[in-house]
Amino acid sequence: MPSSKYILITMLPQALLLVTLLNINVASTSNIIKTLPGFRGDLPFKLETGYVGVGGMDDVQLFYYFFESEGSPEYDPLVLWLTGGPGCSAFSAIVYENLGPLSFDYAHSIGNKPKLELNPYSWTKNNIPNFQVANIIFLDAPVGTGFSYAKTWEGYSNLNDTLSAAQTYEFLRKWLMDHPKFYNSPLYIAGDSYSGITVPMLVQEISDGNQDEHVPPMNLKGYVLGNPGTDEKKDNNYQVLFAYLKALISDELYQSMKKNCKGEYINVDLNNTLCLEDLQLYNECIEDIQSVQILEPSCTLVASPKSAGSKRNINYFSDKDSVNLLLSFPQLPRPWCRSYNYLFSYIWANDKTVQDALHIQEGSIKEWLRCNHTLQDSYISDVSSSLVYHENLIKQGYRVLIYSGDHDMLVPYVATMAWIESLNLTVDSRWKPWFVDGQVAGYRVQYSDKKYQLTYTTIKGAGHTAPEYKPEECHAMISRWFAYYPL
Repeated sequence: MPSSKYILITMLPQALLLVTLLNINVASTSNIIKTLPGFRGDLPFKLETGYVGVGGMDDVQLFYYFFESEGSPEYDPLVLWLTGGPGCSAFSAIVYENLGPLSFDYAHSIGNKPKLELNPYSWTKNNIPNFQVANIIFLDAPVGTGFSYAKTWEGYSNLNDTLSAAQTYEFLRKWLMDHPKFYNSPLYIAGDSYSGITVPMLVQEISDGNQDEHVPPMNLKGYVLGNPGTDEKKDNNYQVLFAYLKALISDELYQSMKKNCKGEYINVDLNNTLCLEDLQLYNECIEDIQSVQILEPSCTLVASPKSAGSKRNINYFSDKDSVNLLLSFPQLPRPWCRSYNYLFSYIWANDKTVQDALHIQEGSIKEWLRCNHTLQDSYISDVSSSLVYHENLIKQGYRVLIYSGDHDMLVPYVATMAWIESLNLTVDSRWKPWFVDGQVAGYRVQYSDKKYQLTYTTIKGAGHTAPEYKPEECHAMISRWFAYYPL
């Protein structure tokens, strides 16, 4: 963004700025939250929640949580975070992916009164001298996600990737107008899983808006994607190679599948009996594997789609039916499953006192869901691949961080590496380990094209998505990257 353009907008007289605000129809509510049910005492950080109206007549009300950096908020970057799904609440990213300053205190959460505790690995919390953290807006998007709602039924209709990106762009413009002190903050758009589709689209919207001199100009520096769904068909096809590399299938079967299926494992020709027979053997090998993290127990009470080709392959949260089953049979012997922790979010977020504390519009939603599968069933994935957006953004000179949990089978790292390599970037620093506390935390490679810089890294032992499994390592990763420090 040209600096002269920024100086011009920040020096506008108040009256002219007011006219500009009215021209883009800012309609928002915000509240500073001092206390939350389940957390003892006042919150030791700044939390703001609110709604921003987007679309015709501001029919769609997008809900957000905003956490100021606990480092130097006036200098730290501003991040807009979009959780995957589509339809998974930002609250999941806050408490389960360890991106926010709060998490559930599982040891002391009993019955219907979940307890909250401070998360030492929040991406807003600076634990490492000379590194950097961020101010983060966690957005419930698209409408129907979390606490976001529409005033009329039309607001929920015809939802798709293109509309979602456009409404999120409108949200960000209006939010910045309400928070002018962040005009000059380095801006990053971030997300994971299904947001691998919508984040690059949003970055393109912002980039185009800056070129078209939309108000306010945004100090866009780049974007961050974790375990990103990028091209559904290709991502799913690479699950077979991942299974082979992780010894989930034999070399004999893998070679036979390559030969008989010719590298195409999705939408197979029903007349190709040899390929179908191989796929049957393949499914027998992997059907009891927990695909979000292949080393963890397979949970029979959790919806975990096994058929490739569905966008639910990129949905990594359990649905409400799983929680109901868990509550119905609490004494059944079973291995511990990470998804059982998700029960606390349903209890907490549906509590009337919690919703009052967050200033949720009364009657706006029937029930809070961590991942709204009803929305997913009606949502139209009108962009099958976001690769073209990555290609277009190279010439803009942005900084990009892509990371993968190396035990994630939903969006396997080999799929992500393949599309990154297809960008034909220059390798600046070849594949090598990076460390946290003297231990290998993952492996990274760095690419460039003129001013464009892309860092790709794996998180050793992590699943889908990485910060939920390796919060310390991911905190080190992001705080180094924000500070332009090598991993």
